[in-house]
Amino acid sequence: MDNLLCEEVWLSRSDNTFKEVGEPIALKSSYENEDFQEVFSMCLEKEVSCMPEVDYTKYLHSNNLVFHRCRVIQWFIKCRSRFNLSFGTVFLAINYLDRFVSICQCNAWEYWMLELLSITCLLIALKFNEMSALSLNEIQVEGLHYSFQSNVILKMELILLKALGWRLNSMTSYSFVEMLHVDFFEPFLYEKFISRVTDLLLQATLDQKMLEFRPSIVGISALWCTLDQLFPSTSDTYITYIMRLLNQSQKDDIIKCHKLMETQTSLWCENHHYCPLSPTTVLLNRIYD
Repeated sequence: MDNLLCEEVWLSRSDNTFKEVGEPIALKSSYENEDFQEVFSMCLEKEVSCMPEVDYTKYLHSNNLVFHRCRVIQWFIKCRSRFNLSFGTVFLAINYLDRFVSICQCNAWEYWMLELLSITCLLIALKFNEMSALSLNEIQVEGLHYSFQSNVILKMELILLKALGWRLNSMTSYSFVEMLHVDFFEPFLYEKFISRVTDLLLQATLDQKMLEFRPSIVGISALWCTLDQLFPSTSDTYITYIMRLLNQSQKDDIIKCHKLMETQTSLWCENHHYCPLSPTTVLLNRIYD
């Protein structure tokens, strides 16, 4: 298992924040800090080893797995709500799912196989990211079509861990949102902001087009889009700071991802007449349209 970087703790603290002063959000210059830039660069390098294999989206389409994958993600979100789990756990579970499916590339997936895999992914994410774990019986009471014996799940757990090379400390889009922290003096403003960012990230997990982008690109794009929507006067300053940390290829990808996310979000809002801030509501409406 990868060692946790001790620097990752302070990355989400006050040194890496945007503060609201009156109407605009005043940017602090912490992104110019050399220590932060070094750790951020390490995380950009690390995320490459935490991504699905190339042509994963084509594989999903050719095996009719797009809808089933969305159902699994919906189940992760339901479990998060029922058991009060962190969103970081959900994104880790999605990452494990995508990496395993892309590595194995079985040509005869059945839904019971995906349910077994999804249970295993969530259990491992729980063990890695939460203070307390759930029992195998507890986790199987929430909206599953199949029930599995403990020995079957534990066997699948070992198969999954070996397939992932025991690399569980994945860099997800949510990881980068936590790292590139945006903070406000008023707690309710931050809650509104981070709720919207999380909605966009969850919508992105359901959009196979977004799988073409690296997690950092999706995370930064979600932050950018949310600032555009809620605090438009600060967006240009924010993206200027972030772009300094990236190479030209990454900058180009952020611009593409940002435009795609804006388009997809606008279309979704037009269809539903409003943009709810509940991730569960977003997913239920998006999946079953």
